[in-house]
Amino acid sequence: MGAMAIHPYLDSAGRPDAWTGGAQLIPIQTPKGEFNVWTKRVGNNPDARLLLLHGGPGATHEYFEPCDTHLAAAGIEFIYYDQLGSFYSDQPDEPELWEIDRFVDEVEQVRIALGLDASNFFLLGHSWGGVLAIEYALKHQQNLKGLIISNMMSSIPEYNRYAEQVLMPRMDQAKLAQVKALEAAGDTGNPDYESLLMEIHYQHHVLRMPPQQWPDPVGRAFAHINASIYVPLQGPSELGASGKLLHWDRTADLAAINTRTLVLGAEHDTMSPRYLEHMASLLPNGRAHICPEGSHMAMFDDQASYFTALSEFILSATD
Repeated sequence: MGAMAIHPYLDSAGRPDAWTGGAQLIPIQTPKGEFNVWTKRVGNNPDARLLLLHGGPGATHEYFEPCDTHLAAAGIEFIYYDQLGSFYSDQPDEPELWEIDRFVDEVEQVRIALGLDASNFFLLGHSWGGVLAIEYALKHQQNLKGLIISNMMSSIPEYNRYAEQVLMPRMDQAKLAQVKALEAAGDTGNPDYESLLMEIHYQHHVLRMPPQQWPDPVGRAFAHINASIYVPLQGPSELGASGKLLHWDRTADLAAINTRTLVLGAEHDTMSPRYLEHMASLLPNGRAHICPEGSHMAMFDDQASYFTALSEFILSATD
């Protein structure tokens, strides 16, 4: 990912400084006690406040940093947030906490602490964050003004099927076989594993840039992933999901989400763009926007399309 720059939110010891730049820690009650999660509010718009749910699981808010330019310019207030276990928040060694329902409860506690409600609360979940956003809406949609499901299918079985039937056949089959052999051997920590994936997968479907050109916020977010959360939920493979999320499927429940919803995707995503459009058709107040040149991280490789659609969706609800 290249050399990591010193991050403006880190203290002199290289650890997150909770209070730098207006950030704050929010105490969260869990079955294992109280812990703190990191948030940072940017801007001031009492009618449009967007809480960002990062992916991973166990990644960080850092790859959302283009919001500093695009959402700020649109006059949209947004809130960075590292979920419990992620780099800027507390990282308890408590495997029982890494469950979908517990994370959903955490999001609700963050909402309350930040004073967000149906008059201003927009929720964006990207990738794994999209799982949380869907689950949150199914439980707490009365608190939402708008929902954005970004680059996440509502069915892990369908996501895995898309990877197997559409993405993998397009890859160099000899190199794909090497990847699968390393996975079967449990050797995903092998440097060859990431190198092969970068060549046949990442730079085509995760972020469509040569790896040496990947932006610093992406490098930091990848470097800070908490594997103790990522592996149990996602599984060790990067070509689909095989952990606790393996059977997660909420497609049949989308009709119960009445909140105005934008489904954001990209033509070159790891997620099927046609399935994302199908999801929007199932949502009573849903619409889809597919970034034509983007991939899973379209906020970087099709930035104008991604942020134009996002900003217009939010601002149209505040007119």
